[in-house]
Amino acid sequence: MDGVGWGNGSMRRDDAGPGTGPGRGAAVREGNGGEPDGERSRGRSGRPGRPGGPGGPPAPKVDTAVPHSARIWNYWLGGKDHYEVDRAAGDAYRETFPGIDAVARASRYFLARSIAHLVREAGVRQFLDVGTGLPTVDNTHELAQRAAPESRVVYVDNDPLVLLHAHALLTSAPEGVTEYLEADLREPERILSAAWKTLDPGRPVALILSDVLGHITDGDEARDLVRRLVAGLCSGSHLVIAHGSTAAPRGALAAQEAYNNSGAAPYISRSPEEIAAFFEGLDLLPPGVVPVPRWRPDLAPLGPEPPGVGHGGVARVR
Repeated sequence: MDGVGWGNGSMRRDDAGPGTGPGRGAAVREGNGGEPDGERSRGRSGRPGRPGGPGGPPAPKVDTAVPHSARIWNYWLGGKDHYEVDRAAGDAYRETFPGIDAVARASRYFLARSIAHLVREAGVRQFLDVGTGLPTVDNTHELAQRAAPESRVVYVDNDPLVLLHAHALLTSAPEGVTEYLEADLREPERILSAAWKTLDPGRPVALILSDVLGHITDGDEARDLVRRLVAGLCSGSHLVIAHGSTAAPRGALAAQEAYNNSGAAPYISRSPEEIAAFFEGLDLLPPGVVPVPRWRPDLAPLGPEPPGVGHGGVARVR
C-alpha cells in the first residue's frame, strides 16, 4: 500500500514520511481538529509571529481525543508531536502490519527522488506541496533548494498541528521563497489563487500530492480535484503522486481497515489502475506508475522492496 535520499546521503533512514496507512498530511478536514478560518499564508518575509506566540494569531485548537494521520506518522518515525490516542492507534496498526515503517520510508524516498529529477533534469524551480504533514528532515523546500537555491515552494495543509509547526517549513535559502497556506484540498481553485501570490503561473510548477488523495474516499471526486489543480498549471509543469495501493499483503489491508474503523478520518488504498487514472491526459515519465521503490532507483541505493509499498508516478503537463 504505501524512496531514497539524494546523492549526498542527507536523507536519514529514520526520518521518513507517508505510505500505506494514514497519509502524511490531511489538507482535508480531519476529525475535530479545528476549522480553518479561511486560507492563511505565512511566508519567509514579513510573516506574522508563530501561532500562539507574541505577535502571532491565536493557536488553533487541536483535538487530542481522536487519532490523527499526521501525528501517527510522526509517532511511527520517532517524532515527538503526537498524543496517547495517536500512539495507541499506531501501535495497533503495527501489531497487524509490522512493515509499516519500511513502507513509510519507501514513500519518503520516492518523494526525494522525484524532486531530484524535477530540479536537476526537468529544470523545475516552483513546487506546490498539498498535504504537507508535519515537518521532518529533508522537506520539499530543503530538497529543492539544496540543488537550486532559487526554488520557490508553497506548502498547503489544514491540520491545526501542522499549522502550529509551520514555522519549521518557512526557512528558505536567501535566493528562494517558502510559504505555507492553510487551505483544503477540496478547494483547488482557492489553493491555486493563493499560491499564485508566491509562484509564477506562467512558469512550470511541480504539484506534489504525496499520500493525501486516499483521504478523498470518493474516486470520482478525487480525480476531479486532481484535474482542477492540474488545469491551472502551465505546460511543462509536473504532477507527482504517491498513493496507498491495494496490491498489498493481507496484513497491511487488515491494518488499514482497522484504522479506518477507529474513528479517525479514513484513508483508502486504490488499485494501481485507479492510481494511474489520476495521470490521464498527461505524459507519464518512465517507468510509469509503479511501486514507489521501483521509480528510478538508480538515483540512490535501495534495499529489498518492502511488502505493502504504495504506487507512484510523475507526469508532465502538455
